[in-house]
Amino acid sequence: MKCPFCGAADTRVVDTRDVSDGIRRRRECGKCKQRFTTYERIASINLLVVKKDRRREKFDRDKILSSMQIACSKRPVPAKVLEEAAREIEADLYALGEPEVESQVIGEMVMERLRQIDDVAYVRFASVYRQFADVDRIVEEIEALKEARRREEELRNQLQLPLQIM
Repeated sequence: MKCPFCGAADTRVVDTRDVSDGIRRRRECGKCKQRFTTYERIASINLLVVKKDRRREKFDRDKILSSMQIACSKRPVPAKVLEEAAREIEADLYALGEPEVESQVIGEMVMERLRQIDDVAYVRFASVYRQFADVDRIVEEIEALKEARRREEELRNQLQLPLQIM
C-alpha cells in the first residue's frame, strides 16, 4: 500500500477492525510516519439495475443512501440508521442471486425500510417514487399508512395478551 502523503511503498498495518461491510485498517508510513485509514470490501458480483425505460446501469448503494437521506432531511433520523438500512437493502438484493434487478424492486425495498424508520420520510419518498398526481393521492397513502400502523399495533397487543388456561 502506497502512502497517500509521500508515495512511499513502505507502510505497515497498525490496527485492523471489522466493520459492517468489510475491514478497516489503520496504517503508518515507514518514511514520513503519517497515519492513514484504508477500507477493504469484498468484491461481489456486478448487479445491474433495469430502469423503467429498460436501460441497465450498475447498482450503486450510494444512490439508495442519498435518496433516503433526502427523504429524511430535517427529520430526527440518525445517519447510522440510514447507513444500516442501505446496507440491508444491498445485502437483500445480492441475496436474490440474480444478475439483474428491476428498479421497482429496489424502490419498494427503500419504501418499506423508510416506513419502518419514519412516517414522514416514507410519505416524502413515496410521493416522488410513485409520482403522486394530486393531494388526494397523498392523503390516500397517509390513510393506508395509518391503517397499517393500526394493524401492527393490534398484532402487538394480541401477542402480549397472557394465555389463560381453564
